Amino acid sequence: MSGAGDRGPEAGAARAESPGAALSVDVAGLLAQLARSFALLLPVYALGYLGLSFSWVLLALGLLVWCRRSRGLKATRLCRALALLEDEERAVRLGVRACDLPAWVHFPDTERAEWLNKTVKHMWPFICQFIEKLFRETIEPAVRGANTHLSTFSFTKVDVGQQPLRINGVKVYTENVDKRQIILDLQISFVGNCEIDLEIKRYFCRAGVQSIQIHGTMRVILEPLIGDMPLVGALSIFFLRKPLIEINWTGLTNLLDIPGLNGLSDTIILDIISNYLVLPNRITVPLVSEVQIAQLRFPIPKGVLRIHFIEAQDLQGKDTYLKGLVKGKSDPYGIIRVGNQIFQSKVIKENLSPKWNEVYEALVYEHPGQELEIELFDEDPDKDDFLGSLMIDLIEVEKERLLDEWFTLDEVPRGKLHLKLEWLTLMPNASNLDKVLTDIRADKDQANDGLSSSLLILYLDSARNLPSGKKINSNPNPLVQMSVGHKAQESKIRYKTNEPVWEENFTFFIHNPKRQDLEVEVKDEQHQCSLGHLKIPLSQLLTSNDMTMNQRFQLSNSGPNSTLKMKIALRILHLEKPERSPDHQHSAQVKRPSVSKEGREISVRSHASASPGSGDGSTAPCTPVVGGSDKPGVEEGTQPVEASPQGPRDLGRSSSSLQTSATCSPSHISVKEPTPSIASDISLPIATQELRQRLRQLENGTTLGQSPLGQIQLTIRHSSQRNKLVVVVHSCRNLIAFSEDGSDPYVRMYLLPDKRRSGRRKTHVSKKTLNPVFDQSFDFSVSLPEVQRRTLDVAVKNSGGFLSKDKGLLGKVLVGLASEELAKGWTQWYDLTEDGTRPHVVT
Repeated sequence: MSGAGDRGPEAGAARAESPGAALSVDVAGLLAQLARSFALLLPVYALGYLGLSFSWVLLALGLLVWCRRSRGLKATRLCRALALLEDEERAVRLGVRACDLPAWVHFPDTERAEWLNKTVKHMWPFICQFIEKLFRETIEPAVRGANTHLSTFSFTKVDVGQQPLRINGVKVYTENVDKRQIILDLQISFVGNCEIDLEIKRYFCRAGVQSIQIHGTMRVILEPLIGDMPLVGALSIFFLRKPLIEINWTGLTNLLDIPGLNGLSDTIILDIISNYLVLPNRITVPLVSEVQIAQLRFPIPKGVLRIHFIEAQDLQGKDTYLKGLVKGKSDPYGIIRVGNQIFQSKVIKENLSPKWNEVYEALVYEHPGQELEIELFDEDPDKDDFLGSLMIDLIEVEKERLLDEWFTLDEVPRGKLHLKLEWLTLMPNASNLDKVLTDIRADKDQANDGLSSSLLILYLDSARNLPSGKKINSNPNPLVQMSVGHKAQESKIRYKTNEPVWEENFTFFIHNPKRQDLEVEVKDEQHQCSLGHLKIPLSQLLTSNDMTMNQRFQLSNSGPNSTLKMKIALRILHLEKPERSPDHQHSAQVKRPSVSKEGREISVRSHASASPGSGDGSTAPCTPVVGGSDKPGVEEGTQPVEASPQGPRDLGRSSSSLQTSATCSPSHISVKEPTPSIASDISLPIATQELRQRLRQLENGTTLGQSPLGQIQLTIRHSSQRNKLVVVVHSCRNLIAFSEDGSDPYVRMYLLPDKRRSGRRKTHVSKKTLNPVFDQSFDFSVSLPEVQRRTLDVAVKNSGGFLSKDKGLLGKVLVGLASEELAKGWTQWYDLTEDGTRPHVVT
């Protein structure tokens, strides 16, 4: 009030000096204000006039604010990165965030490379010319030939921009590397105001990219070193993990900048980059003849890391009640990374000393520079809380071979994690196979899945003289599907050719090579028909020279001269036990993260509301498997997990830091379910574990019958006229009760190894009954020779209500289809079991 009184005399004097000032009106400003008010009120009036909810206004305002905020943050990051490129010293002095600093600031063994940046800057115009030629002469024709709708696709403008690629630091490895190779890690950063515009004239569609940011660690390997010019045999380039990428879209693709879609579009692009440039994929540039670099196209992993994720103690309690007045416990789970392979453990509810007892197997291709990274989180409905992290140098694990220790968690005041780490060496002979099979008990059980005894490495080269498919005189779009047991992988599609070249690598973890087979099928993606197949017993590799086969294989049910060229190698996984003195002490080297917890974004797990049975579709880069829980090397109650980084889908999304591989932010991880376990049910290990517990509760000292989980009646036959497998689900009987009201059962089916969502079949739900009748018929489009190599996966599940906890597995059965009676068909009762591996047929 005093301020108003002080200003009063001055305002009065001003009005006295200019009496006309009080009467002057800014007509243009008043009209503009009225127009803005009218524009704001008109939608409200229109909604009221049309009788619509006011929520539409709030939704539109929220979306507008979200879009502006997202664009503002993106522009801020771009300006900050440009400022760092223009004047690095000044930007550092002004207080750039630690995560934006170059790698040489954090790591003494990472060197600055200004001379290299100056060289790249001088070469940048010519690099831009090469990139433009690549877009116009390679990418553009490939896109046009991929689909008839894209025949008018063209790049109207390709401008990479004036800002060159920058190398923030270079690390050269001099220890623990082969003497015939040079390994360099380049911390690259590209912040470009590029303009790449494309057009599809047929649909009057224009789109493009306005700016790109890419940050990551690129590894360059010069090998083999030779005694003749040019001294280096080949150049291999790849990313150790997925780079951080950010794109500003223009034109029609500007819709991808909408919150919710921007993360999805960046993830899709990261997946495309991963298929070509993220370990174990790589680009190899030969500098000498092809014969000398043949080994580079068939990389053998350095080893396999078996991770026993056992338990934790003294974790922080993050859950609170009554607005923080009451402290609770935590719901801990773990995220485990080895390079580009990511695993997630199950969630232990309300426990500060959780016991997971899970096992994972991961491939290690480049252990210099790779670490085992573990982060623990508390599961929450909105945002998961950070419980600690751990990083272990794999070089130390390789030296010790076996580590069984408690590790103190970093970045938190308390907490310990118990791990058992085994370094498995790849042996090129079968001398230790029987011992390995005995150790994992694969010599007695009949399961085809469990702890791995060996590793199958497959290099898919090319095919010749493939048939035309359904249409005569038309070239197919071939792809190759490979499977070992329930584990399947798929090659890329090659368009419009009957002599495709793939040059792709695949790996499979093998439980028992004496019993398992490699099945390969070439398919036409366009017409979804088989172009030929072959079956190779892995026992043949055991007797081959160096356990390797490199030849052209004749395809069955194909053209007379149709062949598939592959190189296949089998390696036995052997745990070497080094001799140590009695007073030997060892401890894995734990690396400390360079960025504090405040500098990282805590992951927000995507809690997708899965429909019944949706958990069965594996989205992991690993292949789910079946086995007994009594495997050796696994503690009692253990649920091991196995993975292969070459699987068809990603478990989650990783994002490397801007400067280093030492800390990887989990902010881009989107994990929908725990990684399936080696010694668990094929589809949902937690459901199988709960079912086994329910069986023990039902038994309670009594002897259950031969079918404790009940039975299901199926009719199975193959229709040659329709070229389909027909499965009729009749009924179930004597199912277990999931609640006091009984169960709400339904039946879910897959034709293994296909576990895609499109390949799932599901009956309706029968309410509150233990003897449901379905009488529903389903079919799978598959030929008779192909279906005889498949397995029918049938699971009976309890639906429960919306958001109900009474959902789970009631029993399952795996039906082999390699029967000569399949064309005639049969109707039988099958006993349901917890894992489906030991079905008992009741006639």
